[in-house]
Amino acid sequence: MEFPIKHNIYTYSDYLKLEDGERVELIEGNFVAMSPSPSRIHQKIITEISRVIGNFIKEKNLECEVYVAPFDVRLIDKDETEENCKNVVQPDISVICDKSKLDDKGLKGAPDFIIEVVSPSNASIDYVKKLYLYEKFKVKEYWIVNPISKNIFVYKLDEKGQYSEPEKYTIEDTIKVNIFKELEINIAKLIK
Repeated sequence: MEFPIKHNIYTYSDYLKLEDGERVELIEGNFVAMSPSPSRIHQKIITEISRVIGNFIKEKNLECEVYVAPFDVRLIDKDETEENCKNVVQPDISVICDKSKLDDKGLKGAPDFIIEVVSPSNASIDYVKKLYLYEKFKVKEYWIVNPISKNIFVYKLDEKGQYSEPEKYTIEDTIKVNIFKELEINIAKLIK
């Protein structure tokens, strides 16, 4: 993959110069290639979970929206402008309850809830780099769903604004969504 500009730290301005169709994220100023074509089960999990969340939001008449990748989430540090921010990610599922953060380019700021479905080629990105990034930018709830090992890690911000030890589940478990009091998700039932 060729990048339009060569330097040590890339920004959102560089990201915008990429050719259409190049699937990358920008994490801490570095371009990270995304899987070109996720597996069928990866896509089914994303589709079914986003459908359940979307239906719940609509049924409860909540002021939230759910988006699936590709959907740009620009995470901007206090000392950055939008153009020079060094973090642009495309979470598999993003739930946003502050609509003022939404614009035609995607989201400017952190979603309330993110779900990443692990692909074998980028597992360390979800388990390490994005975990750090989502905690840093105060994503209230972060799920890592691994369809191969059939487990789910659920991270929630504590009162200090940090992720504590993850809650660990299997794909067969029914999991309560922390940001919504009445929503529970059982992935195994959704993908049967």
